[in-house]
Amino acid sequence: MQWKVGRVKITKVVELETLGHTRFILPLATNEEIQKLPWLIPHFANEEGRLKMSIHSLVVETPTRRIIVDTGLGNDKQGRNVPTWNNRKDPFLDRLTAAGFPPDSIDTVLCTHLHVDHVGWNTSLVDGRWVPTFRNARYVFGKTEYEHWRDHSEEPAHIAVFNDSVKPIADAGKADLVASDAKLADEITLIPTPGHSPGHMSIHIRSDGEEGLLTGDVAHHPCQMAHLDWSSTADSDPTQSPATRRELFSRFADTPVLVIGGHFNAGHIRREGDAFKFIALA
Repeated sequence: MQWKVGRVKITKVVELETLGHTRFILPLATNEEIQKLPWLIPHFANEEGRLKMSIHSLVVETPTRRIIVDTGLGNDKQGRNVPTWNNRKDPFLDRLTAAGFPPDSIDTVLCTHLHVDHVGWNTSLVDGRWVPTFRNARYVFGKTEYEHWRDHSEEPAHIAVFNDSVKPIADAGKADLVASDAKLADEITLIPTPGHSPGHMSIHIRSDGEEGLLTGDVAHHPCQMAHLDWSSTADSDPTQSPATRRELFSRFADTPVLVIGGHFNAGHIRREGDAFKFIALA
């Protein structure tokens, strides 16, 4: 799947797609509640009200850069809370290469945040060691986010993720820690969007008079645009995350800005009553 924002091209490469089984992450999104939001169907949910979501990477090509945004679950990882996320053997890198992006062609890896399903392919297991998958790339992490997980990881699963998918990048001298509002390229500026995680960042793209927004996990699913208070169980600050959602969606609502989620496809944000809805691209 591919979109354009001016001279910037965005390509989605999927690692995993799901239908339903999302109540562990969005417990309030019952089938009945989802069916009350007909604009979600068929693009973001099915007729039964089961959510459609994916774990994917977005490759952002500017005239001068080739950036992969978020790197999914990865292979051979252990210590994950979701059993099926351990010891994966997925041909994701083959799909990435088939899409025209062999790992060695990527010059920048940008993680919106450092949760398990956004950092996994940062590293690959080679001869018993975790090494950078994208060996020609600089890895861009938010400084706030990186320091939080480095200094405050207490749960075994968070420690495992940091140790196998983040720390080896820093140890290899390939990590660039940036401010949450840094400008990465002429076309790309970060927006601080804390709440889901302490240093979460969204990505604002501007090119030739057009704009795009990569939200990361400000919302896991468009149903959270209608129900801003539906915080994910993975949100580190469930009070901050609804405020961040309202602020970000208000900024880009009722504009032609192309919006792509960390776990859902592209569309446009529209105001509806005191909240919002999401109109999928045809």
